[in-house]
Amino acid sequence: MNFLAPLAFAFAASIPIVIVFYLLKRNRVVKLVSSTLLWQKFLADTQASAPFQRLRKNWLLYLQILLLALAVLALTRPFFKTTAKPAQLRVVILDGSASMEATDESPSRFEKARAEALKWVDSLEPTDQMVVLLAGANTEVKQSATSDKAALRRALEKCQPSDSPTRLVPALKMAESLVRDRHSAEIHLFSDGAVPELAEFENKALPIVYHKVGQRAKNLGITALDVRANPEDATQRAVYVNVANVSSNTLSADLELYFQANDSDARNLLETRPLTVPGQQTAPQVFKASQAKDGVFTLHLTGKDDLVADNEASIVSLLPKPVNVLLVTRGNRLLEKALRAVANVNLAVATDLTDAGAGFDFVVLDGVIPTEWPRGNVLAFRTVNTNWVEDVRAVDAPVIVDWKSTHPLLRYAGFDNVQIVQSLTARAPTWAISILEAPQAPLILAGELGRQRIVWVGFDPLESNWPLRVSFPIFIANAVDWLNPANAKNSQLLVQAGDPFRLALTEPVKSAAVKLPDGKSVTLNHDGANELVFGDTARQGVYHLRAGTNEVTFCANLLDSAESNIRPRDELKFGEYTRITATTVQRTNMELWRTLAAIGLVVLLFEWWWYHRRTV
Repeated sequence: MNFLAPLAFAFAASIPIVIVFYLLKRNRVVKLVSSTLLWQKFLADTQASAPFQRLRKNWLLYLQILLLALAVLALTRPFFKTTAKPAQLRVVILDGSASMEATDESPSRFEKARAEALKWVDSLEPTDQMVVLLAGANTEVKQSATSDKAALRRALEKCQPSDSPTRLVPALKMAESLVRDRHSAEIHLFSDGAVPELAEFENKALPIVYHKVGQRAKNLGITALDVRANPEDATQRAVYVNVANVSSNTLSADLELYFQANDSDARNLLETRPLTVPGQQTAPQVFKASQAKDGVFTLHLTGKDDLVADNEASIVSLLPKPVNVLLVTRGNRLLEKALRAVANVNLAVATDLTDAGAGFDFVVLDGVIPTEWPRGNVLAFRTVNTNWVEDVRAVDAPVIVDWKSTHPLLRYAGFDNVQIVQSLTARAPTWAISILEAPQAPLILAGELGRQRIVWVGFDPLESNWPLRVSFPIFIANAVDWLNPANAKNSQLLVQAGDPFRLALTEPVKSAAVKLPDGKSVTLNHDGANELVFGDTARQGVYHLRAGTNEVTFCANLLDSAESNIRPRDELKFGEYTRITATTVQRTNMELWRTLAAIGLVVLLFEWWWYHRRTV
């Protein structure tokens, strides 16, 4: 047995003092009584004149000595040495997502999590090892397995949060590979639990210890942003924004709309709108603004809440340009009329295609196999390129059973009561998804093959009643919007924080410069490939990239309703049945003083009972 506080044995000097008290004679008080018959024993005791008496057998003395001995032993904090345990591996995952920047913890959730992780570094035994992972936009290995506490502290100090959504799946997969087949390993996750369900780990039995940080969910954030031409006034732009209140209380703030032209450094305030959003509700807003130049619209919430990352969002707005469309057909007035009805469409009609669609933004093939297939985007009705699809068959009177209304091509376009006389069907290739289904096979496919967007419709609209339904012109308008290369470029100018920005290059460049939202500039070396990739988008804001003759402005935003919901979770869901409950303390050492103190309390109670039993 060993002792953590051996100096406490000095308190054992109190045991002889108790014995001395039992040796001392009592100081008797003389009293006059009428008879001594009942006081004979008392008189016998008073005959001795010495101050000490013979120590007699007394159970109270024994109990008091035992109580003192237990108390002294407990104060010395005894423990037993055991055989050395095998080296333990701890994988620390530090959540570096946007919600960890919330300030309901002082100074932030991330700093609180970092401080807790540092305590675990201090508790490492010499035979233990630790790995540090940062789960931000991407999972980063900040420190491989080591017992060096100084290196682990440096790794944790270098970790920084980002404005990106929570992405724990890659971090957990990496941690799983590190602890697999190691019975003494643990995964310590420091997070607020604002993560989607982790169903793929339900049956993995991961040894996870979940350390929850965060106290409340006071947040008003921007969760969606879009800009389009105002359908009521072609000279204006309509800016759509959705503001969500994740708190249970009503929150108020001012929503400000700014515009900054690409050739200007000034950001102009266009409109301020007061907002009051009830708890657990959203407030969609639409702003209408005139725009004379290409630029950036920025929405800003002025209210004070716990998360700053979602209080501002920006989007690039490019002025609409005419869309040059070539319709290759042998005659289809309904399709031609639907195309001409779309705003900003310059339509040309031909019976064949011999130049691969040069000079047009995209080509529409109406039942025609062209001499030369288009190299750009294409909308094809009942015409097949064997390089696109396989296993093509004709099906009579196919029944429409399902369609993807969430796809941009089918937005507001339903297929109720649409009947088809005959259609081609094909197995969905890897580059496309089916957006209209029949029991036999897909009827409409959409996807991107290389850099070419393709929409394949297996049937001729004239062999159906689809042109008589309102969904037909809506589908054509959606197709023009989706196939327009300018719109595809616009969508690439808005990325989620943490995701890489990709720029297709028409000519090789050796370097590029990017101006970050904080005003700093970074230089990129390029290998001459036809695509430039910039991955340092961890911060929300507006980025300016210059590569050769290319000057591009793009924006990175959070825009994630799940991440804006900063309510700390008491448990993590791993599928339908598996739950990991948050823990804050884990006892690593068990000493004997608690047991000794408990035994001493029992002795004290027994001594009290024995004393009162004698005196009753």
